[in-house]
Amino acid sequence: MLKLLKRLGKKEVIYVCICIIFVVAQVWLELSIPDYMSEITKLVQTEGSKMSEILEQGAYMLACALGSLISSVIVGYFAANIAAAFSRDLRKDVFRKVEDFGMEEVKSFSTSSLITRTTNDIMQVQMLIAIGLQVLLRAPIMAIWAISKIAGKAYWQWSTITVVAVGVLLTMIGVLVTLVLPRFKKVQRLTDNLNKVTRENLTGIRVIRAYNAEQYQKEKFEKANEELKDTQLFNQRILAIMNPVMTSIMSGVTLAIYFSGAYIIDSAQILDKLTIFSDMVVFSSYTIQVVMSFMMLSMIFIIYPRASVSAQRILEVLMTKVQIKDGKREKSNKEENNSKTEKGTVEFKNVSFKYPDAEEYMLENISFKVNQGETIAFIGSTGSGKSTLINLVPRFYDATEGEVLVDGINVKEYRLEELNNKLGYVPQKAVMFSNTVAENVAYGDNGREKPSEEKIKQAIEIAQGKEFVEKMERKYNSHIAQGGTNISGGQKQRLAIARAIAREPEIYIFDDSFSALDYKTDYVLRKELKQYTKNVTNMIVAQRIGTIKDADKIVVLDEGKMVGYGTHKELLKNCEVYKEIAYSQLSKEELENG
Repeated sequence: MLKLLKRLGKKEVIYVCICIIFVVAQVWLELSIPDYMSEITKLVQTEGSKMSEILEQGAYMLACALGSLISSVIVGYFAANIAAAFSRDLRKDVFRKVEDFGMEEVKSFSTSSLITRTTNDIMQVQMLIAIGLQVLLRAPIMAIWAISKIAGKAYWQWSTITVVAVGVLLTMIGVLVTLVLPRFKKVQRLTDNLNKVTRENLTGIRVIRAYNAEQYQKEKFEKANEELKDTQLFNQRILAIMNPVMTSIMSGVTLAIYFSGAYIIDSAQILDKLTIFSDMVVFSSYTIQVVMSFMMLSMIFIIYPRASVSAQRILEVLMTKVQIKDGKREKSNKEENNSKTEKGTVEFKNVSFKYPDAEEYMLENISFKVNQGETIAFIGSTGSGKSTLINLVPRFYDATEGEVLVDGINVKEYRLEELNNKLGYVPQKAVMFSNTVAENVAYGDNGREKPSEEKIKQAIEIAQGKEFVEKMERKYNSHIAQGGTNISGGQKQRLAIARAIAREPEIYIFDDSFSALDYKTDYVLRKELKQYTKNVTNMIVAQRIGTIKDADKIVVLDEGKMVGYGTHKELLKNCEVYKEIAYSQLSKEELENG
C-alpha cells in the first residue's frame, strides 16, 4: 500500500497537509467541549451562579461544535478530491502499462483479471484513501490528545476501566483481521473468475445457443457466483460482530465509570464531592472520545484488508517488467535521402524462437530475405509456426536466437513507433472497434497525416468492400458495433485489409487474412492489391495454395523448420511437404496450368 501511496502527486500532498491542519482543528474543538461542559456543571451546582455565565459557556460549546462540523466538511471535501485524483492517475498508469505489455506479459494476466484490477481493485484503494484521510488521521490524534487531557484527572479505577476497554477492542480487531484478511485475497480471485465466466458467456453466446449449453453455462456461473457469495458472507458476518461489540464496550465504559464514580463520591468528603463529580463528567467524556477513536480505527481495519490485497494486485501490474523494450535508434534525414539505404526489406538471419514458458523451440534456424516490391508467402500445416514467424517482425515477441532485420536494421534497435509506422498488419482475427466504417479504416497513427476521405474510399474499394459499405444506411459513416458484431466475418476481414492499405506502409503483413473470403473475392482482391502494392513488400501467411502460388518466394514450414524455399513451380518439384498440401487442395491440372 505504501508503494502505491508514494505515487501521490504534489497537488495531492498539499491537500493531505490541508487535511491534517483541519483534522487537528477539529479534534481541538471537539476536545474543548468537555471542558466547557465541566464549567457548566460547576456553575449549575454553585450557589450564586448567573444564568448569563451558563449561557456563555453553552455558547462556547455550540461554537466548538459548529467549528468541528465545518472542519469535518472541509476534510471530507479534500479527502474526496485526493482519492478521486489518485484513482484517476492510477487507472491511467495501469492502462498505459498494459498498453506497453508484449504478448508475454499479457498472457501472464487473464483479460478478466486486468479488467478487475483496473476497476474494482482501484476502487477499493480509492475508498481506503477517502475514508482513511478522515478517520486514520483523526483517530490517533484524538486518542493521544484525549488521554493527555485526562492523565492528571484520573482515579486508578477509571484508568483501569479505560485500559481494559481499549485492550478488548484491540484484541477483537486483531482476531477479526487475522480471520478475514486471507479471505479478502480469495474474494479478489473469485471476482476475477466471475468476470471471466460472465465474459465467456457474453462473447460465446452464439456457440452456447447453438450447442444448447445454456444450462451448463448457468451452472458454471452459479458455481462461481455461489463461491463468491459464501466467501463474502463469511467476511461480512465476521465484521458485523464489530459494531455491537463496540457499542457494548462504549456503553459499558460509561456505566462502569459512573458506577465506580458513585462509590468514590460517596466515600469522599463533602467539599470534594463537587470536584470529583466534575472530574467524572469530564473523564467519561474524554474516555468516550478515546473509545470512539478506536471505533473509527476499526472502520479502517474493515476496509484495509481488501484494499491491501487490491493494492498488491495493482502493483503486480505496475511492477511487471516489459520484455519488449523500445530501441534507441532515431532515423536521420541523411538516411531518409540516402539512395543506398534499404527500404521495404525483411531478412531473417538464423532465427530460432521458443515461447518464454516452453522448453522446445517453436522455430529453428530460419533464414530468408525479401526485397522491396516482392511478395513472400508462408505455408505449412497447422502448428508449424507460420503466425509465430510473422509475429517476430512487428515484435510481438523477440527472436530467442538470430536476427530479424527490417530495412537492414535489427528490429530491436527501432523505436516501436518507428517500426510500426513501416508496417501494415492484418491479423488472423479481424478486430473492429466501436466506431464508423471510415474511422475503423483510418484507425491509428502512421507518423504522417490522417488518410483523406478519398484515400479511405480507395482502400475500401481495393479491399473489395465498396459494394457492401455503400449498401449500408449511412455508407462510410455507418456505425460498426464493438467487435464488428453487426457485419459478417468476410466483411470484417475486408475492412481490416482496407485499414492496412490506407496506412500506406513499406511492408504489408497478412496473417492468414484471406481465409474468410470466398475464392472469387480472394482472387480479385489479391489482383487489385498486387497492382496497388507493386512497389511494396508483401508477407502473406495462408492455408490456400491459390492465395500464394503467384508469390515471388514461398517458405514452407514443418514443425518449426524451413523445409522448402522457392517459387510455386520449384517447390512442386523439390518439396514433398508443399506437394502434399498442394495436391490436397487442387488437381494436378489446376496446379500446372495455374
